[in-house]
This record gives sequence, C-alpha cells and structure tokens, in this order.
Amino acid sequence: MSDAPLFAAGRSGMISLPAETQFAPNGIVSRTLLQTDTLRVVLFGFDAGQELTEHTAPYHALVQILSGQCRFMLEGKTHELRAGDALYMAPGAPHAVRATRRFSMLLTLGKPVPAAPPPAD
Repeated sequence: MSDAPLFAAGRSGMISLPAETQFAPNGIVSRTLLQTDTLRVVLFGFDAGQELTEHTAPYHALVQILSGQCRFMLEGKTHELRAGDALYMAPGAPHAVRATRRFSMLLTLGKPVPAAPPPAD
C-alpha cells in the first residue's frame, strides 16, 4: 500500500469515504487524503476498544465522525460522538479518543497563521 495521499494537491478528484475507510482487527488505520503546506486531511478507521491516549497538536483540528461511535476527551471534558457529529480542537488542546464501537472519522488539520507583527512606529 502506498503512503501517498489519495488526492494529489492541485488536482481535483473524487473518492468514496466509506469505500476508502480501512479497519484492522484490534487496530487503528489512518490514510492521508490530502496534504499541502498548510492543510492535512486524514481518514481514520478504529476497531472497537482502540484508543489514542492524551496528547496535543499545534494545529487547528476538526474531527468529523463518519460511522460508529467514540468517546472523545477534550480539555478535561468527555464527549460521546456518533456519526454526523463534529468537534473542533484549538491548537495545543489536550485530547484523547477511545472507540466505544468500531468507528471512522475524518481529521482535518490546519496550521495556525502566525500573528502579524505590530506596526512600526
């Protein structure tokens, strides 16, 4: 299997997310759909019981649940997410996820824009 993104940056295309979602027994499968200098979109398939322990990331992150169900911990609060739910994480927000059932999600990561320098006097 290739590690190349499923979409080539700069070229339009179409895929079926359910058809491209992969699951592994007792595992987590991630597939990069698109990667540019400022954006990364990743499709995840989690088997029931699988988890990512608490961590942080320096990106804006949008999680969209495509199928199944998970427990998402964000900044000390627990959220039960199901297909159709979306969750936003600010850069640096501590988070973790556990599959309460087999589930799939789309993760969109965006690099923060550096703050503009103050105007010169």
